[in-house]
Amino acid sequence: MEVGSMQRQWVQYIKSWLGEGTLDGQYLQLLQLQDESNPTFVSEVVTLFFEDTEELLNKLSLALSQPSVDFKKIDDHVHQLKGSSSSIGALRVKNACIAFRNVCDQQSAEGCLRCLQQVQQEFYCVKEKLSYLFALEKRILNAGGSIPMDLGS
Repeated sequence: MEVGSMQRQWVQYIKSWLGEGTLDGQYLQLLQLQDESNPTFVSEVVTLFFEDTEELLNKLSLALSQPSVDFKKIDDHVHQLKGSSSSIGALRVKNACIAFRNVCDQQSAEGCLRCLQQVQQEFYCVKEKLSYLFALEKRILNAGGSIPMDLGS
């Protein structure tokens, strides 16, 4: 596939995911921090988010499997995940975390388990999409192109 075609595909993916609410404007802000001198900045930041989130999801699963659930600890983990998902523009993950925190306030272990499943679903969805996008970015760069900074209208 030629560079121009891959770049147009990249732009369409971003626009689509913004339109469906997977990503929000914060992701665009992150993209503005990326430039020719550091063309993989966003993928590096988001990869750290992926790693941190996997760890937090494991901690949440473990905390919810305890005989006596520590809702404060769960809320702290979800609060951290909400902040990190918000900082990279993972809107659906952030929204699932907001719902999770509300259920955590009710101290419902069953409700928290359902919310954890929703957060996991949204996380793995955005991870799959962004991983594909980063693979496309790598192909664009390897073909001598650059990552589009203007999404057009």
